[in-house]
Amino acid sequence: MSERLPRYGGYVFDLDGTIYLGERLIAGAREAVAWLRQHGRPVVFLSNKPLEPRSAYAAKLTRLGIAAREDDVVNSTQALMSYLRVDRPEARLYVIGEPALLDEFRAEGFTLTEALDEIDIVVAAFDRTLTYAKLNTAYQSLVRGAGFVATNGDRSCPIEGGAIPDCAGVIAFLEATTGRSCELVAGKPSPLILNAALSRLGVPRDAALMVGDRLGTDIRMGNELGLDTALVLTGVTTREMLAESGLRPTYVLPSVAEIP
Repeated sequence: MSERLPRYGGYVFDLDGTIYLGERLIAGAREAVAWLRQHGRPVVFLSNKPLEPRSAYAAKLTRLGIAAREDDVVNSTQALMSYLRVDRPEARLYVIGEPALLDEFRAEGFTLTEALDEIDIVVAAFDRTLTYAKLNTAYQSLVRGAGFVATNGDRSCPIEGGAIPDCAGVIAFLEATTGRSCELVAGKPSPLILNAALSRLGVPRDAALMVGDRLGTDIRMGNELGLDTALVLTGVTTREMLAESGLRPTYVLPSVAEIP
């Protein structure tokens, strides 16, 4: 790998299924990232899951052998925060989420409230501490006209025992009961999360490569924003699934070890 130069000015990597699987690095991932950094190419790691703060993902990468800082990670929560800072910086939020997520919003300077007459925006996220009371507060707020946004809307968040709605389930419940539609989803395949990653990279989209294992999120998102894309076959997608899909990545790679 050291005998050639990276083809792109910056690289955006999905995490689970691309860089690691559970608690082990995918073979060649450490060397691939080191090769890019050796040649001065910035890398950003992307996660659609709002379960942990960016620092936790950075710590995991570092523990597995790829040195990473918090600023090297962009997740759906950060993408939503970036949007809110620009469009609704003074909004008071009601967040359906776990304590760590609420703490992350507060740490970033957002105002959180549970008072119905104060709530400007309802934020839906995956929540293993979900209760009827939380859903009722969100419902009442939306009926009263609060905004409605979400960290992500796919089904990539795990469900323990299938008893707790995931991100998509929370959105679907609130849409069905209020007649409202979620106005914005920040996570994949929304352009918000990829634009946040590109901003962190500091390179134009035609100089960046999106690398991931999911056709419907990673590849779709990159294609729609005009980036070159690389599908790795170490995660969810198989060659058979690719053949049946209308989505076409720029590259199909056995693993991240083969990135151009």
